[in-house]
Amino acid sequence: MTDLSDELLPTTRRALLHRLAVAQSEGRTPSMVAGVLRDGRLVWSGARSMVDGHAPTTDVQYRIGSITKTFVAVLVLRLRDEGLLDLADPLGRHLPGTPADGATVAQLLSHSAGLASETPGPWWERTDGALRPDLADILEAERPLRHPTGRVHHYSNPTYALLGALVERLRGEHWGEVLRREVLEPLGMDRTGLLPEHPHAGGFAVHPWADVLLPEPLTDTGLMAPAGQLWSTVADLAKWAAFLASGHEKVLSADTVAEMRRPAVGTEPGDWSETYGLGLQLVEHDGRILHGHSGSMPGFTAGLWVSETDNLAAIVFANSTSGPRTAHVAAELLALTAQHEPRIPEPWRPLAEFDEQLLALTGPWYWGAAAHSLRLTADRGLELSVLGRAGRAGRFRAEADGTWTGLDDYYAGETLRVVRSDDGSVSHLDIGSFVFTREPYGPAGAVPGGVDPQGWRVY
Repeated sequence: MTDLSDELLPTTRRALLHRLAVAQSEGRTPSMVAGVLRDGRLVWSGARSMVDGHAPTTDVQYRIGSITKTFVAVLVLRLRDEGLLDLADPLGRHLPGTPADGATVAQLLSHSAGLASETPGPWWERTDGALRPDLADILEAERPLRHPTGRVHHYSNPTYALLGALVERLRGEHWGEVLRREVLEPLGMDRTGLLPEHPHAGGFAVHPWADVLLPEPLTDTGLMAPAGQLWSTVADLAKWAAFLASGHEKVLSADTVAEMRRPAVGTEPGDWSETYGLGLQLVEHDGRILHGHSGSMPGFTAGLWVSETDNLAAIVFANSTSGPRTAHVAAELLALTAQHEPRIPEPWRPLAEFDEQLLALTGPWYWGAAAHSLRLTADRGLELSVLGRAGRAGRFRAEADGTWTGLDDYYAGETLRVVRSDDGSVSHLDIGSFVFTREPYGPAGAVPGGVDPQGWRVY
């Protein structure tokens, strides 16, 4: 195992190891291995095992279960970025003849197509994929939908089998081979694959009322593999976590990865702590928003979370079917690291260059009577802040045509334009038809509906 002991403070390392040891002991799992990333690098790893002196390393493979879905989602988004499909396309346009023909690709990625959670027949996770040779075998013919398409978030494993088949249809080869060539090799993830390779952990069930073990079967789930069959290591998933934080020029851009972690469906009624993006789970833990995924297959559980705010990530694997809450432990390892070693911000530095015309745009602006301020940021960006009790803030990215595009919340995707008077001076700002002027409700010609000619007054 690579020695990472000098990367974190001794008190931090002690706290992380203690949390991992408690989880392995109380979770009654044969082994547990974990890693923490900071700034995209693995800075701590730890392991506990039922065998004295034989703890797993970061190179030992475990089944990662539904974390597999994040890989499949990346393959689909690569197809979108290449123009081979649109997220608004119905599945039937590219993969006709399934019960989900009318569901869009985006709905499938976000588990809002309404499809059943599991396959008909015997539990797919513990049975050979030969029992489900065709796509028609992964959903009930009579009742494939459990909810109206596009209305409800309903987690569905067969949905990702359909997405794997979609990749195969558009690429013309097995999705696992596409994954290896287009994603795993560029990221240097040579210990991730559909089947285990030595060294790998064995999967077990632990008896609920006695400390005895039962080996779990290792099956090839066939068409259902895109829902959860991948094996990986802490070292490999550290590279995946770094990718999910910032993208990779040979796989997906940072903008597309950011799109994956934006909520694509609403929260469940009464639960505001968890939602789903495009192939990524989004959870609130200890006051921070995490993106990643949990995973389980017979004999194994796993968790991977990334905190964009803290620039931290954590990974946890265990080799028992139930007991250890690996996803929860991963979130706690991340929170412990942030608590013991909070992120130190980059030093403030002045802009390397600026445009006098842009500098002249800064300062107070008013949407009606609501006070705002505009700041100039790097790369000709603009940042709108609220000065009073009313209004909306947002960041704006400069475009080549002299406009700006909103990046946040209400203004996301909206266009900011500088509107000039006939003499070339700035009249007002237009943000998606909202007019911002230098004075509250002025000048009259710029404000939609005009301004009372008698102006401000007292009564």
